Amino acid sequence: MEAGTAPHPYFPPSALIPGFVPNESSVARLLPVFGCAVAAVAAAAYCLALRSRSRLRPMDRFAAAWFALCAFLHLAFEGYYICNRTSVAGLQTTFAQLWKEYALSDSRYLTADVFTVCVETMTVVVWGPLCALTVLAVVRGSPTRHVNQVVVCTAHLYGVALYYATSWAEHRFTGVAHSRPEFLYFWVYYVGFNLPWAVVPLVLLYDSFSQIGMAFGALQEKQARLKRS
Repeated sequence: MEAGTAPHPYFPPSALIPGFVPNESSVARLLPVFGCAVAAVAAAAYCLALRSRSRLRPMDRFAAAWFALCAFLHLAFEGYYICNRTSVAGLQTTFAQLWKEYALSDSRYLTADVFTVCVETMTVVVWGPLCALTVLAVVRGSPTRHVNQVVVCTAHLYGVALYYATSWAEHRFTGVAHSRPEFLYFWVYYVGFNLPWAVVPLVLLYDSFSQIGMAFGALQEKQARLKRS
């Protein structure tokens, strides 16, 4: 630890995190608050889908809830990080404390790592708004819904692949680990919290490909009937 740098619990121990201040709130207090906010957003979108004039399938209602959750995380939570990336280590707001807790699994969020900042900026500026537009497209039964869904899901898969790959490659080739080794931080926070963005997009992509395939199949049948008539 260099002189003038506050001691911290993050990996690697040599990471420079100026202005770091330990959290005032416990995890037992922070996570329920955040969980309630996330659940409220997803539930609101699901209820909105239930009341839609379009006849939505259960998968459609799930998609509305999922993309609403993504929009909230991208625009609010990750947006907060981007706006406060150089000072978040010393702040005590709920979002700042949540970021400091998560950073125990990836300290790049407290060191203003260039890759992390670039990816998060793209997420906030592009994918967050597109997730919100996808929610509206699902609820309204818009024909553009599956175009949006394919784009966002592909972006999420690419993003999570890069996120895991860059951390693994740095540890593999330089020996630098950004996550604490404890089960909670590596397997629950780092792997578990990000894994849905590797699984759910695959499910939604499969659904989009199926729906697009059926739509083009129906169109081809219609065109064939018109030619025969």
